[in-house]
Amino acid sequence: MTTPPSSSTSPSVLPVDVALLDQLVRGEHGDPHAILGAHPHDGGVTVRVLRPMAQRVAVRHGDGTTYELTHEHEGVWVGVLPVEDVPDYRLEVEYGDGHAHVQDDPYRFLPTLGEVDLHLINEGRHEQLWQVLGARVHHYDTPFGDTISGTSFAVWAPAARAVRLLGDFNAWNGREHPMRELGSSGVWELFMPDVGSGTSYKYAVLGADGQWREKADPMATWAEQPPATASRVFESTYEWGDEAWMAVRPEKRHVQEPMSVYEMHLASWRRGKTWEELAEELPAYLADLGFTHVELMPVMQHPFGGSWGYHVTSYFAADSRFGDPDGFRLLVDKLHQAGVGVILDWVPGHFATDPWALANFDGTPLYEDPNPQRGWHKEWGSHIFNFGRNEVRNFLYANALFWLEEFHADGLRVDGVASMLYLDYSREEGEWTPNKYGGRENLEAVQFLQEMNATVYKRTPGVTTIAEESTSWPQVTGPTSSGGLGFGFKWNMGWMHDSLRYVQEDPLYRSYHHGEMTFSLVYAWSENYVLPISHDEVVHGKGSLLRKMPGDRWQQLANLRAYLGFMWAHPGKQLLFMGAEMGQESEWAEARELDWWLLDHPEHRGVHSLVRDLNRVYTDSPAMWRDDDPAGFQWIDANDAGRNTFSFIRRPVSADDPDLVCLANFAAIPHEGYRLGLPSTGTWEEVLNTDASSYTGSGVGNMGGVTAVAGDHLGQPAYADIVVPPLATVWFRKAD
Repeated sequence: MTTPPSSSTSPSVLPVDVALLDQLVRGEHGDPHAILGAHPHDGGVTVRVLRPMAQRVAVRHGDGTTYELTHEHEGVWVGVLPVEDVPDYRLEVEYGDGHAHVQDDPYRFLPTLGEVDLHLINEGRHEQLWQVLGARVHHYDTPFGDTISGTSFAVWAPAARAVRLLGDFNAWNGREHPMRELGSSGVWELFMPDVGSGTSYKYAVLGADGQWREKADPMATWAEQPPATASRVFESTYEWGDEAWMAVRPEKRHVQEPMSVYEMHLASWRRGKTWEELAEELPAYLADLGFTHVELMPVMQHPFGGSWGYHVTSYFAADSRFGDPDGFRLLVDKLHQAGVGVILDWVPGHFATDPWALANFDGTPLYEDPNPQRGWHKEWGSHIFNFGRNEVRNFLYANALFWLEEFHADGLRVDGVASMLYLDYSREEGEWTPNKYGGRENLEAVQFLQEMNATVYKRTPGVTTIAEESTSWPQVTGPTSSGGLGFGFKWNMGWMHDSLRYVQEDPLYRSYHHGEMTFSLVYAWSENYVLPISHDEVVHGKGSLLRKMPGDRWQQLANLRAYLGFMWAHPGKQLLFMGAEMGQESEWAEARELDWWLLDHPEHRGVHSLVRDLNRVYTDSPAMWRDDDPAGFQWIDANDAGRNTFSFIRRPVSADDPDLVCLANFAAIPHEGYRLGLPSTGTWEEVLNTDASSYTGSGVGNMGGVTAVAGDHLGQPAYADIVVPPLATVWFRKAD
């Protein structure tokens, strides 16, 4: 180490007013880079460093020369280098341990966000927001032939008076690392050299109310495992293997293709599994059952497992309970390689109240609506996003794109859409504020949903969005160009409630509820529908799907099989929550895994086999995919209430594909010689029969063919006399 001799001609230190130094030390200076770092002037370069606990600080020049700094004020050290241009330098800092710690200086780097980025952020139109905000690892090649690696931290906090960065790298004391506000953008930024993937961090935000708050990063892509609350830096190194899947995805048209969805809660499917372990088991399981898609209940970071993921704290971070984000990439990759699409539950309607997360982020209601009649969700005890603010809408739709682009997700099921659309949702009179026209519609939320859907379909063709919407709001799946919300699908909550009420009745009384199974066909083509038997129907005292069925165990299992057969044949894409595929007995609870031991019992293995066969015949039958056209459906007999029986035909688009007939008998007795009116004469092949004799664990049995003969007299349809098993659904396919 050499120290240059002093010279009477050396430039003087660039002075800074002591009041500004005081402001810097207090962490309240909005542009610390204007004081700290290297500043050329008068033929020299003044270097200021904030190291409050240091006993010695020096600047090490690239050629090995060191320049001692002097303590100036309250932990601020200063010195002047006799050079004209800012050199590549490092700091030597001693803290009384006898060692000189060599450090890079964060305040010698230019901003990592450009003017265009800041402009788009303020406009609310930065579609790849995650690439400029949050913690992003950078690697810079220097003129000296080496590489500087570090992390750029950037956070939007427009009302903050100051922001500090704290984490593993500064012993969680943010005094040394105040961030700079970039103009009037509200974005605070700091590049930290030598900080890399795995580092834990938070922001200390001095709010508009004068209070310091420690906050997790709203844009963090990784987080500590609960109950820890810090964010973590993450740099992905994952190499995808789903090129074949992604190559054809843009051509997908889900409404006109088979779509059979398995909904699941990852933590309770099999307890204690990591992303990597799930990637070993789940794709093979779903591929064997024949599901085309899996819908994952929220995988975004949430602190309380009992919320099932619907109270999110880190929207851009995959749940760290399972591992790091590349582990989740692996799971999606393996599912794609097994031919299974991935739909993610997404929660843009409300967010968690935890004080270290989004709530009151900069001392103001930044992400939440400032009007409590619009910003507080009474039913769920959570904050509602401020859909009227450009930057908040940008945060949300960029988040949607993040999961679709960065993690190759194939769709988003949007939670709680009804709660977003109506200002009086779950509110009494006087508890809600009308819109500017005096109505109950949340116009800003409508604008957000339209904007989100339009942007998603523009940037990621071939994906789908699905609305959990339970009201009669028009055109949920209508195009945004004609005033629709722009979703690909809507959950058919009416079908779900009606059909479950019907099957829960004793067969003796079902004839009085016949319309509950037929009414859905009145409106089946008003939207593109998904038929959901979701987690909400098998929890909180509602009992499992099996336990909803009346009668003894034989009848319960038969009812379940018949119901599933009817559901798969009904217009709309089917969704089944995990456990129902094997006749789960106990209702779902997030704290325990499925009762896998049930598969050791033939009657439950039979339900499992039935679901496999349903998916197999469904995906082989184009008639079953024609869900957007009423010409693809025709009742044979919708009014056979006396025998609790329904029969209808599904027709494909192409005449080269066969028709398929569904006959569902929800009576507890067989129908001997049942005269089924078929649409044409000829041979009809029985391709599925949910009767118990077919499903005792060994697969399909009792399949055969029936012949439709001419009617008895003019005007009668063709018919076939068949024996319909009790509590069974039978599918026939035209064989000639």
